[in-house]
Amino acid sequence: MAEFHFDEIIKVVKIDSQVVYDKVSRINAKSEDGDFYLELDIHSELYPMLPREKYRMVISNSILMDGSAVPGYISEEQKSLADKFEYVMHGLLYNMSEADDSNISIYISFGGLQLMLKGNPLKMRKFNIDQKLFLLLRKV
Repeated sequence: MAEFHFDEIIKVVKIDSQVVYDKVSRINAKSEDGDFYLELDIHSELYPMLPREKYRMVISNSILMDGSAVPGYISEEQKSLADKFEYVMHGLLYNMSEADDSNISIYISFGGLQLMLKGNPLKMRKFNIDQKLFLLLRKV
């Protein structure tokens, strides 16, 4: 089974469409329980998101259901987490830092699109620098 490092319902708080790239918006969101805050760059033409909408967001070490390493190509016969989500990105966790007294921030790059996720260190213990991770989104 794929190992989820993060699996939460997030609510979009604000969208900034004035980021560096065309067709990219920066989403500011919070988890439904308020334990996490995130800023996520999203290709807004491929996957438009709106304020006050809720999404399930998963960060996983593999996109394959059995949790195995992802080969360069996934056949249609293989079961994939992507089948259950609307938007998928693959990236690298490149930085972790203390955000304040009680939170830690992680930074993942998805080929130029960035994620900053801030939360309780106990809930972020599965994350490590240089991990290759998948981010999956689906509107709820």
